[in-house]
Amino acid sequence: MTKKQQQVLIVILGFIAAIGPFSIDMYLPGFPAIAKDLETDDAHVSLTLTTYFIGISVGQLAYGPLMDRFGRKKPLLIGLVIYAIAAIGCALSPDVWWLIGMRLVLALGGCVGMVACSAIIRDRFSANEVARAFSSILLVMGVAPVVAPTLGGVFTEYFGWRSIFVFLLVIAVLLIVIIYFFLEESKGEDHEVSLKVGKIARNYLVVLSNTDFVVYGLAGSIAMAIMFAYISGIPFILMKIYGVSETTFGWMFGLNACGFIAGSQLNRFLLKRHSLIALTRKTSFIQLIVTSLLLAGVWNFELPLPVFATLLFFILFLLGFINPNATALSLEPFVSGNVGSASAMNGSFKMGAGAAISALMGVFHDGTVFPMVMMAFVLALISFLLLLLTGRKSRRVEERVYADKE
Repeated sequence: MTKKQQQVLIVILGFIAAIGPFSIDMYLPGFPAIAKDLETDDAHVSLTLTTYFIGISVGQLAYGPLMDRFGRKKPLLIGLVIYAIAAIGCALSPDVWWLIGMRLVLALGGCVGMVACSAIIRDRFSANEVARAFSSILLVMGVAPVVAPTLGGVFTEYFGWRSIFVFLLVIAVLLIVIIYFFLEESKGEDHEVSLKVGKIARNYLVVLSNTDFVVYGLAGSIAMAIMFAYISGIPFILMKIYGVSETTFGWMFGLNACGFIAGSQLNRFLLKRHSLIALTRKTSFIQLIVTSLLLAGVWNFELPLPVFATLLFFILFLLGFINPNATALSLEPFVSGNVGSASAMNGSFKMGAGAAISALMGVFHDGTVFPMVMMAFVLALISFLLLLLTGRKSRRVEERVYADKE
């Protein structure tokens, strides 16, 4: 591919990836309105977030083999059609249980974008370019988490929370048109790929038998779970504990999203001068220190909002390094054949962790900031320890990555 073709591809994939943040972040400010309109409580509304994470986690495992068998484009289009239909169902929800179910279907359709983006990047870019490509996509899709909460607040205030899902329907339709006419297939159909359950299970076992994939995939997924703890806990913390308005919440949420994106872009430049593995470990260690400071602060003091927000900003900023790098390292062993399955399994790791953490946030909710902060610290610690386990294999992986430069 030429440089221009790569840039066009990054933009298209960035828009595809953006559907995830829009699906999650845009309706967060509408939680109180949803609870009131559907005559339920915040706990039941939060289940719509948990089921969304479950749907993404499970759905990706189905799309992986389909993409290895039929190529990337057809499953991507089918998934977005399912997403569009589910968005209509969400907008017409008569009660909270219907909304919970429709959010599950919405995730089963929308998660195709996550698998497709990872697989297409691995198809089109060499191993040493993958991490930078992921960082570039984060720059394009970064608009979504910045503007989504603010848009959600505006839509909820002026048009009602149901209009949010009408907006998501419009996005899905636009993406279907763009993909159909402008996205080139990166991998043709492979009739040798079996869709029998036994064969699919064996393919996933092959992926899981690769220790590099498992360690880096888990390290990245557990680090990324910090984001899901944040998403689950921050609406209550900012609006109920610190008493900020819905508009202020939207701006603060967007600012933290900018921090995440800024980290991913600085990561692109640092990767030109530093080892991929070393940079990932160092940023993971710094993140552990920052989460420790935040935990110590909320344990001993009632942190002022500026201090609390600043520490949280830097935690998400550092996540912008860890997420693309760990993803690139986990997919590095796969060149062909199982790329779709590996991408799906990697995404399933992330969303499975997200579903578990969002559920645990509900279980441990005690009306304070402590559950979210403790969760972030524990996740940062586990992720760092997993990255330390790769010590013996680091040189071998690094040699493979940088051999691809030549």
